[in-house]
Formats: sequence, structure tokens, C-alpha cells
Amino acid sequence: MEQIRINRKVRVAGVGLHPFGKFRNKDISVMAREAVIEALDDAGLPWNKVQVGYFGHVYYEGMSIGERVLSPLGLTGIPIINVENACSSGSTALWQAFWMINAGLYDVALVFGAEKVPSGPVTVTGSDSPDRLIGGDHMMGGYALRMRRYMSETGAPASSIAQVAVKNREHASMNPNAHRNETYTLEEVLKSRVIADPLTLFQCCPTSEGAAAAVICADDVLDSLGVSREKSPEIIASVLTSGDYNGNGSDHSAFSPYRTEPAALIAYEMANISPDDVDLIQVHDAATIGELQQLESLHIFEKGEAWIATQEGRTSLSGDRPTNTDGGLLAMGHPFGASGIRMIHETVLQLRDQAGARQVDGAQIGVSQCSGAGDVTTVHILKA
Repeated sequence: MEQIRINRKVRVAGVGLHPFGKFRNKDISVMAREAVIEALDDAGLPWNKVQVGYFGHVYYEGMSIGERVLSPLGLTGIPIINVENACSSGSTALWQAFWMINAGLYDVALVFGAEKVPSGPVTVTGSDSPDRLIGGDHMMGGYALRMRRYMSETGAPASSIAQVAVKNREHASMNPNAHRNETYTLEEVLKSRVIADPLTLFQCCPTSEGAAAAVICADDVLDSLGVSREKSPEIIASVLTSGDYNGNGSDHSAFSPYRTEPAALIAYEMANISPDDVDLIQVHDAATIGELQQLESLHIFEKGEAWIATQEGRTSLSGDRPTNTDGGLLAMGHPFGASGIRMIHETVLQLRDQAGARQVDGAQIGVSQCSGAGDVTTVHILKA
């Protein structure tokens, strides 16, 4: 697949995050605006320097919500684009902004996302879809099928997959922005109530509310804007793909769970690195099995071996392949429009050596992968 060349360096100048959790009395636009203001302050840029804005969200909160979020900051006439691309909405917004700057249309872009996800099972089909009647669009049902197949094909015990939740909750215990930062033992994870056998409650991400934002700039304007190059990691790959033909006769992710692989291979080529060069990884872990299969899709581990690496502690903060260092979806929660940008937020903090107790020593290159219904996949690679 031929890709557009990166002709212009693009950097993340600032990041902001509204804590993830449940905020019943707080409007989505307020949460989003708080994240935006934090990102602008972090970049050291005033609002009137932003030339284009991209807002990621999924659930309907009224038309032109991005405009509603930003209008109190001042009506400057810039294009504001509202992006819906399932769970990859936020990271798709970043992809769009990155390539607009690469093409030279803009120098400074704001990427932000927010969501208030209702409680209960997440559905992805239309209200009249028969999948709703037969349970075919229950996301955790799909993950449970993937887990059953993975266990059968690799010999992985359920306990080794549940260990992902234990590890991510441990990471989140050092993150005050996480929806769930209490820790659990392996036994507690396995004994939590069954959601879709063999997935238990603590192996599924919570439905959440929250917001995240990033300001990205062309490298060649940083000096004139007074933005610090040292604290602005470079985006060395930005890839978006969707599903292709599946020989199994179904586009259900349970039957073809490694859809990230093509995007990952393009990203490594674009960045001119190999998986061995990566220092930390953020992946879409809506369920425990998701983290394992995404790591294998990214070629961080061979297929069928991520569960072993997890058991050995290799994906923990002290391991050689630290993954979901802020707690991932399993602990941060999953406000759809914000999740992909939240991964960038964490990656930037790590590459700046600003992640505090969860800091990965010497981190120079980070990968952020986010998936969405429709086999949407984004992969971004950042370099300090």
C-alpha cells in the first residue's frame, strides 16, 4: 500500500487531559474545553494561534459540538471539523490534523475529543439491526469469542489473560486521572462477575466520561511561536486503515482479530524503525484479550506469545516492553472520542520524562494504537 510521504516534521507541542470517570453534573463541552485550555497552556500558545480544530466524538450531543466547545474561547473563524470514527474518533482526528500540516495547509492544529458514554453494554449497530436481537453487536461478546479462540490456539490459561487487568490496575494506581485506580489481585479479577464467559467484569473497560486534547505544530514554525522543541515529541508515523476482505466470510473481529498488523507495518516503514526500537506502547485494551492481540499485531511479540510475556512481567513498568503505562482502557476507562488522544497524552508525558511514579526510564520512542468498530485502526509513533 503506497503511503503519502512525510515531507514536513510535525510535533506535539502541548497536551491536556480532563480526568476520566463519571461526572453526572458536568457538560461534555465543559470537560472538553478544560482539556483544550490545558493543552494550550502546556504548549505556551494563545488560542488565536490555532488555525484549525478537529474534535473526536461518537455519541450524539447536538450538531457541531466542536464549535460549541471552542466558541467561548473566541470566534476566530477557523475551520472546526467534527470527527466520528468509532473508538478511533480521537486518533482519527489526530491523523487528519497531522496530514493537513504535512501538506502545508496549516502550521498549528488543535485535536481534542470528549465523550459521556452511557452505562451498560455498548452497541455499535443501528437500532433496527437484527444483530441487536441475537447479541451479535455486544462488544464484550465479541471479545469473549476472541479469548476462547486464543486460549484454544495458544494454550493460554484464563489466569494469564486476566493478568493484563492486574498489571494495568497497578499502573493506574499511580495515575490520579484514571477512572479506576484501585488494584486487584489475580483471584479478585477471575472471581468478579462474568460478563461474557470467560471475560469477567474486571477484565472489561468501564464506560466512562472524560476529555483529552493536543496541540500539534509544524517543526519549522516552533521557533517563531516560542514553542520548546525539546518538550515537543515528533510524530514520525501517522496511519489510518480500515478492514479489508476477510476469507472467513465475516467481518466480525472475533474471526480476524489481527487487523492492526497492516497499519503497524506501514507505520514502522514510515518511521524508519522496527518494533525492537519501541520503548513503550499504548494499545486498545477494551478487554484483556485485546491488549495481548494488539501487541502481537504490532509485532511487539510473536503471535501466541504475548500472554507468556505478560506472565513474565515484560509488559509492566519494570519490564522491557511497558504497555498501557497509565492503566489503559481497562483502568482509565473508555470515553470513545477522548481515548485515542489520551494515549498521545500519556506517550508525550513519558517521552518528556514527566510521568512521575510510572515513568519508563529512558523512553525515546512510543507507539499508540487505537481500534474502532468497522475494523478502523490508527497507529501513531512518537519520538522524543
